Amino acid sequence: MEVILKEDVNKLGHRGDVVKIADGYGRNYLLPGKLAIEATPANKAVIEQMKGSAIRKLAKEKVIAEDLSKTLESVELVFERKVGENDHLFGSVTSGDIAHQLEEKGYPIDRRKISLEEPLKSLGEFHVPIKLHREVTSHIKVTIKGEEMPDGTTEAAAETAA
Repeated sequence: MEVILKEDVNKLGHRGDVVKIADGYGRNYLLPGKLAIEATPANKAVIEQMKGSAIRKLAKEKVIAEDLSKTLESVELVFERKVGENDHLFGSVTSGDIAHQLEEKGYPIDRRKISLEEPLKSLGEFHVPIKLHREVTSHIKVTIKGEEMPDGTTEAAAETAA
């Protein structure tokens, strides 16, 4: 089956590309999700017109993404989590947690754009990449600290003293 992509699809292609895919993948995922349309001669003509507007839209999105990238470079997120022995976290910090905290600071970014290979499971400072646009990737600083006890010490320090 041949389809024309209406949106960028990971590991398949970019908006406006004509790609060959398995019938089931097209019928069950791409077409119902409005990520693609069937590649008929009429649709191909429409896509040629859409490509012109898409190029202009892509350039505009890139400028917006570059501006957002500059502001995100200075953002630092701090998470406090419970820790056990050897500074091992109970739980982890996921892309959803990062997206939620970014949204609270006024940056509504989809969690799928946050490129975490796997959730962060240790204390420390991390630089997390965020893919804002096909050609623009920003990095934010994420710090994970141990949760403080009421007396001002961290749990790990309290366990060591005990």
